Amino acid sequence: MKFKYLKLVSILLVVVSIIVACASSKNQSEPSKGLNLFTVQQDKDLGFKVAHEIDSNSREYPLLDSIKYKEVYSYIYKIRDNILNSGKVTHKDDFKWRLRIIHDDSTLNAFCTPGGYIYIYTGILKFMESEDQLAGVMGHEIGHADLRHSTRQMTTMFGVQVIQKILLGDKALLNQLTGAIVGLKFSRKHETEADEKSVVYLCPTQYNAAGGAGFFQKIEAAGNGKRPPEFMSTHPNPDGRIEHFLNSQITLGCQGKQSYAAEYKKMVSLLPK
Repeated sequence: MKFKYLKLVSILLVVVSIIVACASSKNQSEPSKGLNLFTVQQDKDLGFKVAHEIDSNSREYPLLDSIKYKEVYSYIYKIRDNILNSGKVTHKDDFKWRLRIIHDDSTLNAFCTPGGYIYIYTGILKFMESEDQLAGVMGHEIGHADLRHSTRQMTTMFGVQVIQKILLGDKALLNQLTGAIVGLKFSRKHETEADEKSVVYLCPTQYNAAGGAGFFQKIEAAGNGKRPPEFMSTHPNPDGRIEHFLNSQITLGCQGKQSYAAEYKKMVSLLPK
């Protein structure tokens, strides 16, 4: 009898947690994109801890000094600001949206933690050819954070109890979670949503809003067995995603055409060789 009572209490606590989380999400005018047991504040708290873990691990994540490479950081922050000021980022004023560059030329990758801590590898910066391509990639990553895809997946992978332990200072779990976020593979649905957000964010700007398509086109043109990087690799090939970027641009009536290729190449020339 006691066991049945405890089981009933446990079930009721889970139900209450879900109801509270859903109510919180609704109150924050966030679109329903799947179950998320974490609040926006928990996204911010978790992102802060994960970012600190990354920033403290110079062996695995060698960050470019923001003073020494001030011009590069200023250039990329300008792109970030263009996206944030589009008026389309739901959590523009909630999240940090801080940028860091990881010095690793062999990695074609970028990612954004919960709470908006953006990381871009020098490998992908040197691979791309224009500012609109970088804006497309950044828009995609900002979209993942803005739609809170990471904590939606954390809800499934870890559960709220594990995250609570991390927020209370469990170092081992934090290290495990950091690795999971950096290498996180989103669902096909989440990748499509982030692609769409990239176009939505860039549409009010002067950029070619389908800049993300340009990145995939370069992946295809590179050939030689190159595959899309982990952060955009859910689809087996980029063909459908190129078409989706271009169709979204047409559907939204985006007028921007600028690629700013010359300015981009100048920025890349300032990166360490």
